[in-house]
Amino acid sequence: MKLGDDDFALLGLARRQALEPQIVDQRWRELQAAVHPDRFAAEGASAQRVALQWATRINQARQRLKDPLSRAAYLCELQGVPVEADRNTAMPGAFLSQQMQWREALEESQSLSAIQALGDEVDAARRSALQRLDTLLAEDAEESQLRAAAAEVRALMFMRRFQDDVSRRLEALEG
Repeated sequence: MKLGDDDFALLGLARRQALEPQIVDQRWRELQAAVHPDRFAAEGASAQRVALQWATRINQARQRLKDPLSRAAYLCELQGVPVEADRNTAMPGAFLSQQMQWREALEESQSLSAIQALGDEVDAARRSALQRLDTLLAEDAEESQLRAAAAEVRALMFMRRFQDDVSRRLEALEG
């Protein structure tokens, strides 16, 4: 194990999209127990600093791999197809239309039930997109699959932001 290892190697996990959060957490706990700075108190400040570096690196790996969206973006990057969400906003026309429909529906919705139904619809689309990512990001994925996965990640980023907007709107109506 090296600090420079990718997150999957660091946590001893297969490099794939379909990971159970419990397994990520289990490996994180095992590794944190082994490198916790308190275990190195008798060895001095230098050993504790190194242990803290390891603990920090392991925390970063857990955070990235536990979230399916972060994990997918990371897998794309590791395989040479970065998502580049800040520069690449290209989306299929059908998804752009869907975005507009969702935005309009949110703006026009006046009842809790209508907004909750919209949130449920977006959540179903999100779950479906995550399932597609499991297939697209298989260990032997071709470049075309990786490019499709990167586009799917960008779409999921929109869905996540939109779900936040839905939640804020629900809070405003409930409060």
